[in-house]
Amino acid sequence: MKKEFIQKIDKREAVVGIVGLGYVGLPLMLCFAEKGFSVVGLDVDAAKTEALTNGKSYIKHIPAERIQRSVATGRVRATVDYTAARGCDAIIICVPTPLSKNREPDLSYIVSTCEAIAPHLRRGQLIVLESTTYPGTTEEVMVPILEKQGLKADKDFYVAFSPEREDPNRTDFSTESIPKVVGATSEDGLAVAKHLYEQVIVKMIPVSSPRVGGGNETHGKHLRSVNIALVNELKVTFMKMGIDVWEVVEAAKTKPFGYMPFYPGPGLGGHCIPIDPFYLTWKAREYGVTTKFIELAGEINTSMPDFVVSRVMEVLNKFGKPLKGSKILLLGLAYKANVDDDRESPSYHLIEKLEEKGAEVSYHDPHVPVIRPSREYARYAGRKSVPVTAGYDLILVSTAHDAFQAIDFASLKTPVVDTRNLVRNGGELIFKA
Repeated sequence: MKKEFIQKIDKREAVVGIVGLGYVGLPLMLCFAEKGFSVVGLDVDAAKTEALTNGKSYIKHIPAERIQRSVATGRVRATVDYTAARGCDAIIICVPTPLSKNREPDLSYIVSTCEAIAPHLRRGQLIVLESTTYPGTTEEVMVPILEKQGLKADKDFYVAFSPEREDPNRTDFSTESIPKVVGATSEDGLAVAKHLYEQVIVKMIPVSSPRVGGGNETHGKHLRSVNIALVNELKVTFMKMGIDVWEVVEAAKTKPFGYMPFYPGPGLGGHCIPIDPFYLTWKAREYGVTTKFIELAGEINTSMPDFVVSRVMEVLNKFGKPLKGSKILLLGLAYKANVDDDRESPSYHLIEKLEEKGAEVSYHDPHVPVIRPSREYARYAGRKSVPVTAGYDLILVSTAHDAFQAIDFASLKTPVVDTRNLVRNGGELIFKA
């Protein structure tokens, strides 16, 4: 089975299926197509599959021209029909893994995907999970569902885990140039998965199991979470002491060894860092382990929107205005600079908390002109970005888009609470947070 699979890969006869055509799945789909593979994109969102069929992009940093070139080859198709999985030799799962209302892992997308695929499994396929999750998901959740139809993992089909490493809109690295970790439930499965990814990824790092692959993923993201929590705590402390944490970091990073700069902000955003700590801490409790350090970092980071709201209230008080009834313009809805990715953005938390206290909040973001439907903030869907004008009681900078640097804040004559150290003009009306 292994030999035949590898031969199909080498001859470009292997068909690759990608389930979940978002920020991870879409670029991976295009990478395989550009290397000569036939690719089937599967997604429950018909709007996405229709857009791809028509050569349109719904992710800002992925140009439509790139999609059109792949579609024109005839090797790419997108569908909501999961029966297409039977025709795929490899199926790579890139679906969301959010948190429940109780901040516990929500694996419903992985489960439903596996349930949709299972009836169409056949002998000789490779199933790979890329979705962010806790170590053990592949063996404990995926495999039992996939085996329900009678086929057995490593006897009839291969199973692997390869954590995604996407960083949307990054220019110095791309999907192809980022070394990729992969672990499988058998040696043959690892050989096949590694060989498949080697066709599109510059370097593969094989590990002994999917659990190690999951541990690698959580380690890297917890490293960032803990260090961001540290600098956020330092920000609050230094502010009380009259010290600018941004100036401290800029000075500290001139040290050529033993230091890596991390920056404070209004809270964590993106799919990974705000969510991953809760996945691992939840799983660790099964083994009687309390991950105190990781949980403390999570508490600090999730408290930052409250700190920012308090800072907004403090600044408004300086100008004799209460928060209730104040008109606030929030700059930046995306979770990081220069992207249209608003997943888990702290800006949503800020809007929610400010409006709960009676403020009137508008937002401006050239990358997110209209708020799209989402799981947690569906009530904001359809709200539109507004121009930056005078007449607001306060401007709150939540995202450091390059476009914001062209704003003449001084001319607006409006207090600005800057959570990103972005504003360079405005004089005494600028307040850090």
